[in-house]
Amino acid sequence: MPDWKLPFKLYIDACGEGLGAALHQTQIINDKPVEGPICFISRKIKPTEARYGASQMECHCLVWALEKLHYTLDGTVFDVFTD
Repeated sequence: MPDWKLPFKLYIDACGEGLGAALHQTQIINDKPVEGPICFISRKIKPTEARYGASQMECHCLVWALEKLHYTLDGTVFDVFTD
């Protein structure tokens, strides 16, 4: 279960096949910081999205992930990681 007091990490990636995101959080377990997944989401890209450039696709992936995870991320602190 997520700890709402701790920050989240949102990893996103997009390619010619699809969009994906992984929401992680570092929690303290046995007095040690351990990063673990909270959830994973993905989908295939649509034919019109296949024409996007690499930067556009990554930005699109971020917007898509934030829309899907807004109930979890609204009002929380999080970092975004992309390639």
